[in-house]
Amino acid sequence: MRRIAAKTRNKPKNVIRLIDVTNRDGVQTSRLGLAKLEKTMLNLYLNEMGVYQSEFGFPVTRHETNYLNANLELVKRGVMKPIVLSGWVRAIVKDVHAATKLTKVEHLNLSISTSEQMLYGKFKGKLTKDDIINMMTDALDLARKKGLKTVGINAEDASRSDMDFLIKFAHEAKAHGADRVRYCDTLGYDDPFTIYKRIRLLASEAGIPIELHCHNDLGMAVAVSVAGAKAAIDSGVDAYINTTVNGMGERAGNADLVSTILAVKFSSGFKDKYVLDERIKLSYAWKIARFASYAFGIPIPVNQVAVGSNAFAHESGIHADGAIKDRRNYELYDYEELGRGEPEIIETGRMITAGEYSGIKGFRNVYDRLEIKFKNEKEATKVLELVRYANVHTQKPLTHDELRFISKHPDIAKKIFSMQP
Repeated sequence: MRRIAAKTRNKPKNVIRLIDVTNRDGVQTSRLGLAKLEKTMLNLYLNEMGVYQSEFGFPVTRHETNYLNANLELVKRGVMKPIVLSGWVRAIVKDVHAATKLTKVEHLNLSISTSEQMLYGKFKGKLTKDDIINMMTDALDLARKKGLKTVGINAEDASRSDMDFLIKFAHEAKAHGADRVRYCDTLGYDDPFTIYKRIRLLASEAGIPIELHCHNDLGMAVAVSVAGAKAAIDSGVDAYINTTVNGMGERAGNADLVSTILAVKFSSGFKDKYVLDERIKLSYAWKIARFASYAFGIPIPVNQVAVGSNAFAHESGIHADGAIKDRRNYELYDYEELGRGEPEIIETGRMITAGEYSGIKGFRNVYDRLEIKFKNEKEATKVLELVRYANVHTQKPLTHDELRFISKHPDIAKKIFSMQP
């Protein structure tokens, strides 16, 4: 018995990995969006943070083509590694053809609806369940024939889908070479208890890694995501949680990236029991949250988990006294772990910025302050033109990291700023 226990204890555990979908689902937030440069910066930050994969856009959408290929070029150059960049398309042959023709994408998620509600409310009864499976497997077969490295299959509205059909759907996806199945709680309908039960059954029956894609309509996206991941791990398969930075997304948003990491690392049911991808660097939380807030133009709520201005603020006499004596009295984790605590320098005197109407002298002043030097006037002028385009592109002052990126990768920046009708 002791030997068996030792073997069990040493057995490698399945892993929870993060697939961030800010650049695909987050940008679908109504009345908001990101410029292609901002999406590129988010991919770079996600890579630095150790996020496993970024669903970085729509390979069949023409205004995304140059941006997608430019980011894939950054991967090829080793600038954006080891993160995986994946595209989202409908699970139809036509989309797979277009995605592989327009872009050099090597990873795809194919999505199709699986619930009775969608069959009749969306497809108006024109498709049967057999049609859904046939469309999915035909698209998947083509994706494999095209040589894609990984292919995920998305069951839209999975939380309102019949379990027997969902299991059959997952079995067929696995049989045709899918790497994982994405369980979409498209309307935020599940709760932590229902999703645990459903994912435990789905993963056990199909034996395929499970992605959790949860929306926040009932305010439970993070809780439902981690409960689903727990069910997948308990069933012996890897789990992938879809997140967005600051919880951006359609309607009430998606599972927040930082909150999800904290839930797995510090909650009583997960800490030291479930394995989060070891590449995750929580210290980038503050940086990426602030950039996303600036890029989307949406202030971080004061009570936002970990990165809100009140996340470590104590006013109540009892709380303040307890926190001063020992921060663990009222804080589960340290603000330093999030990359918070660095002093911010705010200029209050003369400020020279680089914008769409900048001249060469003001522009050189900005880059001098960033300690970036140009070989000659020709190179400086070339980068200035790109900075001007970037300001037109983002319609807001560029961050220091954006300015650095443009000067370091001017050819990539040029591609990102170019969109064809």
